[in-house]
Amino acid sequence: MALPLPPGLTPSEVAFLCEMELVTVIPRQRLEGLQLLGGPTPPLNPPYRTPLPLWLALLLKRQRRANILPPPWLSPPSLDAILQLETSTPQFSDPPPLPHSSSTSIPISPPFSPSATADVPSDALPYHWLEIGEMLLEGASDDIPEPDTVRRLMRDLREVRLAKMRAGIDVLEGGREINMNGVGAMEVAEGRAFIGQVVDGLRKIGAGKETSRREREAEEKEAGVGRAGDEDEDDMDI
Repeated sequence: MALPLPPGLTPSEVAFLCEMELVTVIPRQRLEGLQLLGGPTPPLNPPYRTPLPLWLALLLKRQRRANILPPPWLSPPSLDAILQLETSTPQFSDPPPLPHSSSTSIPISPPFSPSATADVPSDALPYHWLEIGEMLLEGASDDIPEPDTVRRLMRDLREVRLAKMRAGIDVLEGGREINMNGVGAMEVAEGRAFIGQVVDGLRKIGAGKETSRREREAEEKEAGVGRAGDEDEDDMDI
């Protein structure tokens, strides 16, 4: 018998999907394009920049066939500015703006819009910021300026944003919703467990209160009927 699967995507599944994000590489040698399930990749001609899926870029990096150009937001100045913004407001920082699309094309929005190439905005965190940053720090740290500083800033950002998600539990207790604008994919996957537990607990508390209210109304109704019967008996005795 198959085991029941947890609702939503797990962190490992989110990281797997993130490997399809496009990054910019600088090839070291000429390579022909590949026919992949997601479509053909462009040929590599040094020293021209080329967008490739993250998994393929990391593979070529390990083979020393290409260098990875980190996205603009994965730099100490950009991460430091975003961290200051996160610590100065209770809301999450705004996500990158949506790309312009013509009236005849299908609108593209995260996580399907390019978010890790060399031409993305530097003042906003994309949908897969945490996974992309960790993978690039692990597989291409020599291509990232000041990798230790970047790693520390990403850890601080993760802690600050996680604290905001936990603070939203108080909002749930008041019967309102949590504003999830700007929250990344991995943050949703990691926070789903404790947020789901809180929602289940609030649902049980609400069900208990509803049951108690119905029992109290039933008792009051029975007591009212009893008092009415006693008054009728007194009238008949008179």
